[in-house]
Amino acid sequence: MIAHLKGRLAATGADHAVIDVGGVGYLVGASSKTLAALGIVGDPVTIHTEMLVAEDFIRLMGFASADERDWFKLLTHVQGVGSKVALAILSILTPDELRTAVARADSAMIARANGVGPKLAQRIVNELKDKAGGIALGGASTTAPAGSAAADAVSALLNLGFKPAEASTAVSAANDELGAGATLDALVRLALRKAAK
Repeated sequence: MIAHLKGRLAATGADHAVIDVGGVGYLVGASSKTLAALGIVGDPVTIHTEMLVAEDFIRLMGFASADERDWFKLLTHVQGVGSKVALAILSILTPDELRTAVARADSAMIARANGVGPKLAQRIVNELKDKAGGIALGGASTTAPAGSAAADAVSALLNLGFKPAEASTAVSAANDELGAGATLDALVRLALRKAAK
């Protein structure tokens, strides 16, 4: 298993890059966001990878971050989502945007990707809202850095039996309404009211 490649960007295409590692060129499929993050040909790069193995091919996929790779894995476990569709989604949504879309059940946001219709987008949201729990909590970090009142509020809701996606969504909404200086007590109270609606 190849976890990452560190080398020089040798070439890019519409949906792939070639990374030269010690004279060996690795062809990696990648989203447009990852390709943009790699820089220009000749630049030193580090890319996180996932190897896909099937009966008739072995393919290496590349990602700008481990977070993007984790979302790729989650997406490709949804029925009807292959590597091409997963890359199309990751080409229009950052991991944080995807995390927010799943947590808020915003299938329309996901349906903007090429090859993703409304039904598939809804299936993605439905299947990932609970499976993405660990990733969704990490995603609360866009508004809830570890150790913050918002992160503690999410933890409190989880301890009360809420699902990760529900806790994240309720705390995020409460945090948006109360602002950055909100206390833990105020966040938990408002999040509980929002979750009850």
